[in-house]
This record gives sequence, structure tokens and C-alpha cells, in this order.
Amino acid sequence: MKNYIKDQIKKSYETKQNIYTNEDLLNKIEEVAKKCVELYRGTNKTILAGNGGSAADAQHIAAEMVGRYGFDRPSLPSLALTTDTSALTAIGNDYGYDQVFSRQLEGMGQKGDLFIGISTSGNSVNIVKAFQSAKVKGITTVALVGRDGGEMAKIADISLIVPSDSTPRIQESHILIGHILCDIIEKEIFADGVS
Repeated sequence: MKNYIKDQIKKSYETKQNIYTNEDLLNKIEEVAKKCVELYRGTNKTILAGNGGSAADAQHIAAEMVGRYGFDRPSLPSLALTTDTSALTAIGNDYGYDQVFSRQLEGMGQKGDLFIGISTSGNSVNIVKAFQSAKVKGITTVALVGRDGGEMAKIADISLIVPSDSTPRIQESHILIGHILCDIIEKEIFADGVS
């Protein structure tokens, strides 16, 4: 069993090593971080959504922005579209599950916001529809995906594609990328730290 545990750790490390050496992906992560810093210096917000484990990641990243990541500082506006069960169930019942995120973006998204859609496959229909709604409203779209990026990577403004076909490895890397974004945003916006 110990060898199996070590093998799982090794596979996680190897996926992260592939990110570490992928200059194109690193440049795109930097681009997203810069866009987030820019919008937080204004009056806009980040919005995130995903399904299942990706929903948990969306909520995790939004919570780091609203709460704190590395040090005490003022709250930053971030919203996970997966947290309002009344909205999710009403929209799902009245319009269909494929509309649960796009409808919320229509109501709460504003021009200049940034929407991060999270999916290991890149083919979540409700995220694809949310990207379409975001574009109509002038919201920048970021696909945080794996595998070949799927449909989301084709229509997003920026695609962060984790180089893996393994759902667990992709999810582990998504939260790493989310943490990197949180860290950069916090340090850039509050360069001197706040206590």
C-alpha cells in the first residue's frame, strides 16, 4: 500500500512538473493574474463556476478572495455561482440545468468582470452556455480545464489547460493554479501587506 501511495504522489508531481515546464501555460496563468489585478484595482469582480469537484474549487477560490489567502487585508469581490441552492434549483427547474450559470451571469455579471469556468473535460454544457452569456455582457472568460480543453477552450478568451487526462491530477492542478492566482492578486493589490 505504501508503494501505491508513493505512486499517487509521483503522478501528482509529474503533472505539476509538466505545468512547470510549459511556457505557454505559464504565460497564460500570468495573463489571467494580470487581468485579475487590473479588475480588482477598479470596481469589478471575479466570478467562478464548475460542477462537482470543480464547484468546490470555484467556491474555494472565491472564498480565498473574499476572506483572505496569505495575510489579513480588505475583502476582494468574488462570487461562486454554485452556492445559491434556490437559484440553482429554480433555474434548473424552470430553464434546465444547462442554464444554471448563464442565467446568474446575466443578472449579476457586469462588463469588465472575469469569469473562470472550471471543468476537467472542458465540455460542461452549462459552462459553455455561461461563456456565451459572458461574451454578450463584455465579461472576460477563462477556461480552467484539462485533457484537450474541450469546447470550453475553443470559446474562452484564455484557456488554462492542465496537461493531463487524469481527473484527480487535473483537479489537484486546478487548485494549485487557483492558489497561485490568489497569491499574486493579493500581493499585487496589497503590495505592502495589511495587518
